[in-house]
Parts: sequence; structure tokens; C-alpha cells
Amino acid sequence: MSAERLSVVVTRRLPEVVETRMKELFNVELRDPDTRMTREELAGAMRRADVLVPCVTDTIDASLLAQAGDKLKLIANYGAGVDHIDVASARQRGVLVSNTPGVVTEDTADMVLALILAVTRRIPEGLAEMQAGEWAGWSPMAHLGGRLAGRRLGILGMGRIGQAVARRARAFGMQIHYNNRKRVRPEIEAELEATWWESLDQMVSRMDIISVNCPHTPSTFHLMNARRLKLMKPSAVIVNTSRGEVIDENALTRGLRAGEIAGAGLDVFEHGHEINPRLRELPNVVLLPHMGSATVEGRVEMGEKVIINIKTFADGHRPPDQVLPGML
Repeated sequence: MSAERLSVVVTRRLPEVVETRMKELFNVELRDPDTRMTREELAGAMRRADVLVPCVTDTIDASLLAQAGDKLKLIANYGAGVDHIDVASARQRGVLVSNTPGVVTEDTADMVLALILAVTRRIPEGLAEMQAGEWAGWSPMAHLGGRLAGRRLGILGMGRIGQAVARRARAFGMQIHYNNRKRVRPEIEAELEATWWESLDQMVSRMDIISVNCPHTPSTFHLMNARRLKLMKPSAVIVNTSRGEVIDENALTRGLRAGEIAGAGLDVFEHGHEINPRLRELPNVVLLPHMGSATVEGRVEMGEKVIINIKTFADGHRPPDQVLPGML
């Protein structure tokens, strides 16, 4: 299949430099305005495209893939996570799936530390007071938060992002602990001065801060469930920049409201943009609109990876970032 005849449908607006390059290389259909496609629109796009470029807001399940017809050959996901795509069903239909791994590592790790600081140092509360014009001046007991140095950070998922978080946390003087499906190599543990916990329960019960950095899979759904959240120390906080489904959001809300958990910083939510309204009422919770990877540099690099995957496929080769069932 030649690049000149390759039809590509992009489901959301991308950085201008990425869209320009796509127009140079492919017969591309861009999204305008930048709104989420309906299922009907997605089905239509999959029927008329050789390549679909979706993102995390597009749920591509088996029933939708069944409507794709025979033209679609590649789903070049704009993003690293592919839990919104039924990769196994796509493979059964002869449709390849690719993603953009590694691009958002540093940006997301930055956001983890930003959330940790925001929650432990009560930054949003101070900001709100200043913006409302309610600050009456400095006081020794006002806005007391907690020092990061010396605190135990428990990282749930020690992949690229988890390791990047550990490097940053060490610079703040934090003690690094982690739970992972597999123990990382000894040289990585030594570099990060990280302690491995085989038991997630035991780690959770001893940490001052928990950072969720594992992907959403059937085995990680509600990994932080009601029972496990109750193991956290009342003084501990939890931060999630990975996938909202890893935490039982209702159980977390109950724990925060009851004072069983000191605070939370959330960039992702269990039901997408439909956030538990009770979370919004809590002063010890920092909520962000899925901003973890939102840097200009990161978005452009994601687009570049998408283009490489499509171009490699167009040249008759497997995309370098092909995703297989069970990989993530």
C-alpha cells in the first residue's frame, strides 16, 4: 500500500505541525471542530479509512469493530494507553494497533510531583484564598501542610513513569518504595534506592504517599479497592495520574470524607469526565482535567510517533510501536 493512497481519519484536533505533516504524507481527514466523535461517527470513520487515529476519548470495542468493514487495517492510537481499544478483537479482524509509548513519561512524572506538592502543601487552598481576596496576612499556624523530605512514597507500578517519579521524589528527600507485577532489575533498585514490596497490602499500610502509575487492565481494575484504601494511614495521601479505574472512586470519596485518608490528587477518574460530585466538595482533594501529559512538546512527539507508525505500515512493515493482546 503506497503512502499516497493511504486514507487516514483523525478523531480529534492535533498540534498544527502534526496535522501539516500528515497532510503532506497521507490522504488525511482532520477533525473540525474539535469535538468527541459519536459511536456512529466512529463507525463511519472506520469504514472509510485505511488508518484510524483515535485517542483516549474514543471507545473502540468489539461491537464497533464489527461495523468497520474490510478497509480498516491500522488503528494508530494517539497515546500510550490502549485500554479503550479492544486489541484482541482488532487482531482477530486483521487490524493492527499501535500506540505512542515513552513520550509522556517525563511530563506525567512532573505532574505526579505537582499533585503531591499541591495536596501536602495545600496549594489550592492558598490560591483560592488569594483569588477571593480573603488573605488577612501571615500567621504562624495558617495553611500548615507537611514536609516531603523523609516521607515514604509507595509507587504502584514501577514502569517508565514510576521510575521517573522515583527519580524526582529522591531529589525531594523522599524514601522510595514500590510494588510491581515483577521486581525491577537490581541495578535500577540501586540507582533509585528503591525498596520492593511483594505484598501491596503491606506497602499501602506503611506509606505516607501512594502514587498510582500502573495501566488499567482487568487485573488492575479497582486494585485500590475499599479494603485496600482502609489500610492506608489516616495521615497518608494518594495521587493518581494513570487510569481512574484503578481506584474505587466511591470508596475513595467515603474514606476522604470520613477522615480515613488525609488527601488525594487526581488527574484521572473512574468514569472519564463524569466525576463523583462529592469529590468536588472536599478541601483536601486536588482535581485536574487529565493534564498529566499536556505539554506542547509531548503532544508533538506523540504525533510524530503516530506518523512513524503509519508511514512504516504504509511502506509494508509492522509499525514499530505495535500493540499485541496482553502486552500492557
